[in-house]
Amino acid sequence: MLEIKPIINALRRSKVGAILLLIQIAITTAIVSNAAFIIQDRMTYLQQETGYPEQDIFSITVMTYGKDRDLSQQFEEDEALLRNLPGVVDAALSNAVPLSGSGSASGMGLKPAPEPGRNVRAGYLFGDDHMLNTLGVELMEGRNFASDEVIVTQDPGKVPNVAIVSSTFALEAYPDGDGLGKLMYMGDKPFKIIGIVDKMKGPWLKDDRPDNVVIFPYIKAETYQHIIVRTEPGQRATVMQTVEDKLLAAYDKRVFTNVITLDENKRQYNASDTLMLRMLMVLIVVLVAITALGIFGLTLFNISKRTRQIGTRRALGARKSDIIRYFLVENTLICSGGLIIGCTAAVLMGQQLLQRFSLPALEFQYVAGTAIMVLVMTLVAVIFPARRAAQISPSVATRSI
Repeated sequence: MLEIKPIINALRRSKVGAILLLIQIAITTAIVSNAAFIIQDRMTYLQQETGYPEQDIFSITVMTYGKDRDLSQQFEEDEALLRNLPGVVDAALSNAVPLSGSGSASGMGLKPAPEPGRNVRAGYLFGDDHMLNTLGVELMEGRNFASDEVIVTQDPGKVPNVAIVSSTFALEAYPDGDGLGKLMYMGDKPFKIIGIVDKMKGPWLKDDRPDNVVIFPYIKAETYQHIIVRTEPGQRATVMQTVEDKLLAAYDKRVFTNVITLDENKRQYNASDTLMLRMLMVLIVVLVAITALGIFGLTLFNISKRTRQIGTRRALGARKSDIIRYFLVENTLICSGGLIIGCTAAVLMGQQLLQRFSLPALEFQYVAGTAIMVLVMTLVAVIFPARRAAQISPSVATRSI
């Protein structure tokens, strides 16, 4: 027999502590449910596949101040030098580095401007026929750039007429899957899609369409430029130690900065998300610990107040298991009330996060899982005080009042 009525009567006589614990359980359930869901969402985001062999790629930024060299010719020599270094697979000049949080994007139209039509937003990279191999991405359909399709110029009006796109972009632009060979437009400039890459991310992982990427065979050598290098597995650190000296020996009127690996670029870009993840983990641990301590303390307090009651029950024949069950049931009643309020609050909080911060909708399994976890935690927290109460001798209990 669970003796619900006596337990409720006892809670009414000391309702302040029970109400405070109920509120604490409700708050813990609401916050932990949403925090756990956000953690899982962020972990999925941080562990997403980018399409690149991140562990083999690094980039270097070049700032040229010398005026006695043709930049286009100099960078062609730099690329050739890098490609011939031991341990280097390929190298390419680029206007931006993927996953770095810095780059260029534009709407790619299916009709030339100013004709009305649908536009598909995409990040874009400039590179030559070595770009795909440097990034380590695979062609699904079509072909790579031919060397004579690469435009090397300082004239912004001179542009290529072909492009390679990611499969996600191709599917969004051409849902029927027939994007290969079709034309797309940047403004009124037409570009024929000659290749489709399986998977690749653009400069911004947090973009609405991070998988929409377009590569143009275009090189505009400027005083500020990026060079992307891919090495053989395990050789990246060795190559990075020597690359700056090699390039300076080729031409010393320039400065090399930000020699950085692709995975480090990604880590820096995602630093705020990683910090938020750790803070939420700490928050969950602290909330659960405080709630467990609250239950533990309330149960000990109730035991000290009910010493006579416990002793009387023991004198009337109550077994130790009856005393333990009494406190477990009492805790379960308080916890159940807190969980009902907390689960409702969790759903409402999830809706607010969805509206205000564009987070995904809270999945019910996280609310249910948190409720079960809190219930189990509260039962575990009350076991030791309840066993301590069961050890009270009837004679000692009656003498203590």
